[in-house]
Formats: sequence, structure tokens, C-alpha cells
Amino acid sequence: MLGVTALMVVPTSAQWLNYPTAGVPRLPDGKPNLAAPVPRTPDGKPDLSGLWEPDSSDGTATIFNPNAVFPPEWRDIGAQLKTGLPFRPWARDLRNMRQVANSKDSPDGKCLPMGPLMDHSNRSPRKIVHVPGMVVILYEKSFAYRQIFTDGRHLPADPQPSFEGYSSGNWERDELVVQTVGLKDGSWADEGGTPLTAAAKITERFRRRNFGSLEIELTVDDPKAYTAPWTVLLRHHIKLDTDLLEYVCLENEKSTQHLVGQ
Repeated sequence: MLGVTALMVVPTSAQWLNYPTAGVPRLPDGKPNLAAPVPRTPDGKPDLSGLWEPDSSDGTATIFNPNAVFPPEWRDIGAQLKTGLPFRPWARDLRNMRQVANSKDSPDGKCLPMGPLMDHSNRSPRKIVHVPGMVVILYEKSFAYRQIFTDGRHLPADPQPSFEGYSSGNWERDELVVQTVGLKDGSWADEGGTPLTAAAKITERFRRRNFGSLEIELTVDDPKAYTAPWTVLLRHHIKLDTDLLEYVCLENEKSTQHLVGQ
């Protein structure tokens, strides 16, 4: 029996962590040409498909690299805004309270869906699947997904509040412009506790600059929490020769009981 057990050990390669990505443009030396032109769908639109992760603040890859620095937007979605976010007083107070409590009620810490803004800055990889009429984003973290409909449908007039909201997109030349409404009241925009209300409307502009890079420009219009709309730009890079792994946050979860804060 001991010999049989040893033979049943599964090699890492069987988990698809080292499986070559198909269709990668190459330089003369065989290395991936990340600056190659954007791949396109049969209708001529930039193909957003691929496995992506956010750039870190020091330019290093993030996932599986304990020394990489998280994107600053993970802790503060307004990190790149010189004057900060235009909080209404109650929203600023709520963010301060959440930080004093060590963000113990963060949806990430509770293994809940994080919503579009936290999704974009979380360092876990995500796979974009671009098909006619829809762009689907599959998140490794918590085994979650998001649907962006590009079939011409209108946003719901009275949406049932949800973690990811309801998203509808259309193309403006080479930009996919997505509008999202219907977020749950009390949502978080970042791990630092920046609040979003049910009145929030998020506009995302997805731009694939070349084969290896993706930009997402976010504009948040939430008049209940902010005195004016605000915009930030996030950058992602493609991940090659690997794939998503099943990550169920709640499986054998023992962290929540140890979270401390007021």
C-alpha cells in the first residue's frame, strides 16, 4: 500500500500551472512579445481575453510573489488622486471607523464577493472570456464571476442590489465602456473601507494597449457618498503559461474569529 500511495502523487504540472498559453506572439529569441499588436475578435474589436493580474506599485508581478508590493489602490482606491477622494463628511467618518477597526468587516476578510472596484485591485488572477454579446470575468479569489453584457441591453431601472451589480457595455472605437449600477448599500471600494452606496454608478473603460497590457479607467459617481465624481486608472498585465486554480475562501476558514478591531 505504501508503494501505491507514492505512485499516486500528482505532479504540479497536472494542475495546469505550467501549460503553454496558445497563440502567444514571439520575439526572434522565442520570448513572448508582450508589445505585439492587440489581438482582435472576428468583428474587429480588441479581444480582452486572457489571464490578468494587476500591476504592483513597484512593477513586480504580484501573485505567488510574497515580496511584491500590492497595488496602492488595494488599500486606498484614491491613492493616485493628489487631493484625495471628495468624501462627504459621513463617508469620510465611516472610512476612518473602518480603518480604526483594522478593516475587520471587509468583504475580503469575510470571504464575500468584493465588488467591481476591489476586484480590480485584488492581486489574485482573473480570467477574461470575451465572446459575442458578453464579457465574463472569472476570479480565482472565492471562485466568483462577473457578467458584462454587450448585447445592447439596458441597465435595470430598479435592480435588486447585489455584490457585483449589473453591468452593460458598448464599444467606443477600441474602448469597451461599461456602466454598472445596483451595488449593495454599504459596499467597499477598497480594503481600507472607502464606502459605496446603492446610488453608485461605475463607468469602466477597458483598453487593451498591446498583447501584454490592459488598462481599466474607473469613474465613480456616487452622490450620496461623494461631492463629485472621481476617476482612477488601473493597469494589469497578462499571465502566461498558467491558469486559475480553485480557491474557496470559506473552506476550513479559521481566520474570522481572530480578526480584531472596534
